[in-house]
Amino acid sequence: MAAAVLLRGAAPGRGGPAWRWRLSGTPRRRLAHGSGFPCGDPAGTAIWTCFRLDERALVRVRGPDAAPFLLGLLTNELPLPGPGDGAVPPPARAGYAHFLNVQGRTLYDVIVYGLRERAEEAAAFLLECDSSVLGALQRHLLLYKIRRKVAVEARPELRVWAVLPSAPEAGGAAPLREEEEAEAAAVLTRDPRTACMGWRLLTQDEGPALVPRGRLGDSGDYHQLRYRQGVPEGVRDLPPGVALPLESNLAFMNGVSFTKGCYIGQELTARTHHMGVIRKRLFPVHLSGPIPASGIAPGTPVLTESGQAAGKFRAGRGDVGLALLQSEKIKSPLHIRTSESGQVALTASVPDWWPKATK
Repeated sequence: MAAAVLLRGAAPGRGGPAWRWRLSGTPRRRLAHGSGFPCGDPAGTAIWTCFRLDERALVRVRGPDAAPFLLGLLTNELPLPGPGDGAVPPPARAGYAHFLNVQGRTLYDVIVYGLRERAEEAAAFLLECDSSVLGALQRHLLLYKIRRKVAVEARPELRVWAVLPSAPEAGGAAPLREEEEAEAAAVLTRDPRTACMGWRLLTQDEGPALVPRGRLGDSGDYHQLRYRQGVPEGVRDLPPGVALPLESNLAFMNGVSFTKGCYIGQELTARTHHMGVIRKRLFPVHLSGPIPASGIAPGTPVLTESGQAAGKFRAGRGDVGLALLQSEKIKSPLHIRTSESGQVALTASVPDWWPKATK
């Protein structure tokens, strides 16, 4: 089913800069693959970089009970569309959340898109997840469905894009204007985790060049940017059943509500929050030294200069990554011992977008 069917009735509306509905009527321009190739900018004056995220997938949850069903499973409130006037449907919005197990550990990180297909219909939701756990997430949802009126289905015809400014001219504007015509339905929304991660764009499989003055970027560059900003994403950064949501900075990324109703895994999360003591966090790290060709293995101990344990390396790409570290030790000289009997220096930093009280 095409995205135009998924978003049927979604004529362009008006709203704040955090969302756009867009229906295309111009000739389709496909994105050519290759780093730096202009996708909507043949003159080469790109101010936006579009990253196709093939490692992200989408699941749709819809039905009369979709909202209460998801509220009982997710750490956050839902991005419900606002009330419509019967003529113009309300906008799509997005939120960030985790699914937890009963022990309060992260299973899956998701970006939730709230949709309304028609003004008279119940709200529907798209869940963006790591593509490697698409089947596991669907089974998790069906396990708790019981007798609720909810339909769960994968949406393989839709693709996830990250759109990030690549020039100062982009400023705080949106990559797309409401009045622009387009052939395929698309959903554009600010990344709900942090402003430095730009925008999320959902399009059909072919990926028409929707973004004026945009160019195609390499997904590896996107992940390096994520790591430099300290933003985890997917099962490599948040291993299921291992990662704790507050140690993974879920609260900093607007991904948890401490006032909503009960959800699976809430007890440990709420208790940790109200105690106010989080001794370890995921920090962005920079590696310097002879990095093994195979990279640093997840779980490799991070040590202080004297050899004391300071935490563990979680994941990375090239010379940047994430490590779960004791906050009190991040300013100390840190290193990792490699399997080749070498030593790689590790420097942790505190992202600018974190709350000032943590810096």
